[in-house]
Order: sequence, then C-alpha cells, then structure tokens
Amino acid sequence: MKKKILISTGGTGGHVIPATVFYEHLKDKFDIMISTDLRGKKYLEDNQYELKIIDTPKLTSNIFVIPLNFFLLFHIFVKSILFLKKKRIEILISTGGYMSLPLCLAAKFLSIKIYLFEPNMVIGRANRFFLKFCEKIYCYSNKIRNFPINYINKIITIKPLIRKKFYSKLTLKEKKYNDQFHIMIMGGSQGAKIFENHIHESIVDLSKKFKIKVTQQSNSKNIEYLQNFYLKNNIENYIFDFDPNLADLIVNADLCLSRAGASSLAELVFLEIPFIAVPLPSSKDNHQYENADFYKSEGCCWVLNQTDFNREKLTEILFNIFDNRNNFLKKTKNMQDFNYKNTWNDINQKIIGTINEN
Repeated sequence: MKKKILISTGGTGGHVIPATVFYEHLKDKFDIMISTDLRGKKYLEDNQYELKIIDTPKLTSNIFVIPLNFFLLFHIFVKSILFLKKKRIEILISTGGYMSLPLCLAAKFLSIKIYLFEPNMVIGRANRFFLKFCEKIYCYSNKIRNFPINYINKIITIKPLIRKKFYSKLTLKEKKYNDQFHIMIMGGSQGAKIFENHIHESIVDLSKKFKIKVTQQSNSKNIEYLQNFYLKNNIENYIFDFDPNLADLIVNADLCLSRAGASSLAELVFLEIPFIAVPLPSSKDNHQYENADFYKSEGCCWVLNQTDFNREKLTEILFNIFDNRNNFLKKTKNMQDFNYKNTWNDINQKIIGTINEN
C-alpha cells in the first residue's frame, strides 16, 4: 500500500507552485493530497488535485485581535488533528508560511513525519520554528541566512524546483538575438505597482535605438493605457494580467524584469533568460533581496533596488545591457552552468530517496 502524504501550502504562488511540483514528483509513488488556504486555492485546479481547504488566520500584533486569532488557530489545530487521523496521513510536507502552523503542530502531536521546504535564501519564521521537529528540510543552498547551525545536518540541497512543463519548453526555445529585442516584464503573484510607473517610459527611450517587443504583466485596469501607449510609440506589445501559458511567453524573451520571488527566479534561470531583479523591500526578512543576490553572485542577473528604481537609472541599465552583448551572453552561459544536472529525474530520485530512507 502506498504511503499517504499531505502537502501543506497556501498564500502566494511562491508557496503553492513548489507544492504542485512536489505533487508531480511524488504522485506515482505515494498517495498524495494537498491542503491550502483560500488565497492559495486560486493557483490550483480543483479537478487535478485532491484538495483540503484549511484557512489559517494571519497572525497579527493587534492586541484586540490576538485572542480571537489564537482561538481560531486552536480550533483549526483540533480540526487538523481529526483530518490527519481520518485520512491516515503518514508524512507531511510543508512549503512554509503561517498557514502551515496548525497542520505542522497537529502532525507533531500525532508523531507524523514532517518535511519542510525552504526555497528562499533566508529561512522563513515558520520553517525555523519547526526545524527541531522535522526529519529534513529541502533547500537550494546550505548557506541560508538565519539558519540555526545545530540543524544544518537536516538540510537536503536540491536543484530549484521547476514545473515539469518547463523542461519541454527549454528544448523548444529559440534564441536568435536578432534586430528585435523581446523584453518580458513580470510583477509576480502579488503584483508590482512600481513597474507601472517607469518601465514603459524607459522602453520608449530604448526603442529610439533598438527595435523592441514588450510582453508585460499588469493590473487589469492599466492594460488599455499601456497598450495605447506602446502602440503610439510604435512598440509591438502584449499586455496581460493573467495568462495560463506564461511559460510560452517567458521562454521566448531575451530579457526579463521581475520581482525576486524564489519560484520566478528559479524558472528564469532554468530557461536561461537573463533578468533584472527588483526585490520587494517589504518581503519578510528581506528574503527577495537575498534571493536576487544569490543569483547575482552566480553571474545570472542584475539587481536594481527599489529605492533606485526610476526612469533615468532603469534606462541607463537597459542601454548598458543592450550595448554590451558579450556581458549579456555571458549571463546566459552562467545560467547553463548553474543548471547542470537540473533534470527532472535527478530531483525526483533525490526527493523520493530522502523520504524512503527516513
């Protein structure tokens, strides 16, 4: 009989997307379920996964709300115990975040094996709390900031988790570096309003010297304005708020501007798309900056802090990139080196092997 595994996730795409990758890696060998909160549910297709909705309240420092939150948390903790027992879950894999708290606590209470996943270069607070209880924690590096040294032996380093469909996209991609440069602009699952203010103006500056094509993720309210703006300036464009075929859009880009969520950057590096990372300064423990700095140290990207993000600075960086093609191509080569042995089978064997040996 197959072991029963529950993958706990929720919140943003940065948590949910890796959960779906774990699901793909494990579904043939184990009996898999996914739990998520209501926010994370929108990233999951109901008919593709066996889902359980566990909506954990976000913890707050508001003294008037704390008692209610703890009552709700305890209530969900009890429900989690009953759920885990009813489904006879043997292993819990948590992709982090506060939404994992009740299930991880319930799993510990029931002596269920816990595996953690930390894609960021700074360990999350929930993951740090549960390190003492977990069997192993999957990470992309063993040099994670704020990681307690006494638990370093629990780290299992794996290559970045990439959705399976991206492996086929890589073999199909065509990089011509011809007279037209294709720029991709992504705001991430939580959006990036700052991208709306300056990028289109910098691209117009760039278009006076280079032929540019733009694919830009934007707020739905801003799509018509950007379309008209680019058309007025004779710039080919595709503006969208959501596209289910995002991989097809990314793979044919020459350069990407992006926030620095772990999943987004991992996919860009895997597809060998040089990028300018603009870390979200309000990210917990500044983890987006650490993510971007990790790939910068590998020679894969440029990093532009949000405090320096303006038309003049962005235009200067873009011109430097397109005027110095050798530096641009070197980053692509660095990505190819970084991706060495990042195959679906290698990661699959490491994840399954770790679970089976514990």
